[in-house]
Parts: sequence; C-alpha cells; structure tokens
Amino acid sequence: MNPNWITPAWPAPANVRAVFTTRHGGVSEAPFDSLNLGDHVGDNPYAVARNRMMVGDALQLPSEPLWLKQVHGTDVCGMDVGTCYPTGDASTAFRKGQVCVVMTADCLPVLFCDKAGTRVAAAHAGWRGLEAGVLERTIGSLQCAPDELLAWLGPAIGPDAFEVGPEVRAAFMQHDPAAATAFKPSANDGKWMADIYALARQRLSVAGVSAVFGGEFCTYADAGRFFSYRRDGQTGRMAALVWMV
Repeated sequence: MNPNWITPAWPAPANVRAVFTTRHGGVSEAPFDSLNLGDHVGDNPYAVARNRMMVGDALQLPSEPLWLKQVHGTDVCGMDVGTCYPTGDASTAFRKGQVCVVMTADCLPVLFCDKAGTRVAAAHAGWRGLEAGVLERTIGSLQCAPDELLAWLGPAIGPDAFEVGPEVRAAFMQHDPAAATAFKPSANDGKWMADIYALARQRLSVAGVSAVFGGEFCTYADAGRFFSYRRDGQTGRMAALVWMV
C-alpha cells in the first residue's frame, strides 16, 4: 500500500480492511494531482480510470468497489443495487469481497463495521447529508444493534476552517439543540465555525453508536496530503474504502 495513504486506527475485527487514500500515488495532472478518484470533477477520464485501477491493485481489492454518484443525500445502497454507479451517499456490504467506497474532498467520510466482522458500510457526510440523517440511515441499514458497531471518522475539513452561514447552525439545532456546542462565532459577522467531527459524534451517540474513532485531520489545512474543495475549488477526490476478507 502507498505509505502516504491512511489506515484507520480503530479496533476492527481481523477480517475487516479499511483505507483512506490521499492525493498521492496517481497519474492525474494539476489541479487533480495526482491520485484523483472522482470521475465528475473535470479530470481526464482515462487518468481517473487508471487511478482507480492502481488503487485496486495496490490494495489487492477482491472486487470492484461500488462507486456511487454522490448527491449529498441520505440514500443507502446495497451491493445488489443492480447498476454500476448508483445514486446514493452510503453503501453497505454483508458478504466478504464486497467493497464499499465513498469519495470526499472536505466532506466527512464515515466507515462502519460490526464487532463480529459480519458487515461494513461507508457513508459520505457533508453537512447537508449529515443534517438530513445519512449516518442514521446507514446505521439502520446495517441491521444490527447500534452498540455493536464501530465507526471511524476519516479526514474532513477541520473546525478552524469550516465557516458556515447561520442557516446551517439553525438546521442542526432544530434537529438537536445540543448541536450548538459544535459551532463557534466566526471572525466574520453572522458566520459560524462548524466542527463537523463533533456534529457527527453527536449524531452517532444519539443513534446508539458509542465506539467512534478518528476525526483528527483537516483536509483544508494540509494541502500537501489532501484535496480540499473549499480551499481549491476545482480539485480531485479521495476515497474511503472498507471491505471484509
């Protein structure tokens, strides 16, 4: 595996594999340099296909990942979806050899597995999907007790870089007043700095998932390692993958 990629630090069962790619290790040219895995951002499609193949080879993936057409929603796809690129923002797998994947460049990727190593999932949680309940929908789709799940929060935009409008804060607080603790006033009047990691942990806790790990990166601040849409505009996408062997 590429030494620049990230292996989640979570106590997953031995048969569960998980990886988060960084911007290193591919063939795309600027501004997508170099391991862009998104086929919807304006990159050369041949480079994207080559990058995805390189990831599969490096990780010795047992099958082609279920690449999603992500729309910042809450739909969760199973592996029997019947199409190569289904629309959705999360996927679940219940059999070994099935690979869940989500792509991000500031949004929060959340990986799940159960403590017995019998199911895995990947969710794409930008603030819209997070507020709308994509994590709760993913947990429900895993069909097991929430306290049997582990969750890992992958690299996302950090709390010192994620400025949002008051409508974002209001939307989260309308769902749960405790969300107020995840927002701090910005230096720009009327704006707020949002901690997407804290918001995700709150949602996971209320849903019954207490074993939550990760959440220590900032894609915006680390340009050498991560793509960031908020920082660069036109940029590549990284991938969070999870599967069972």
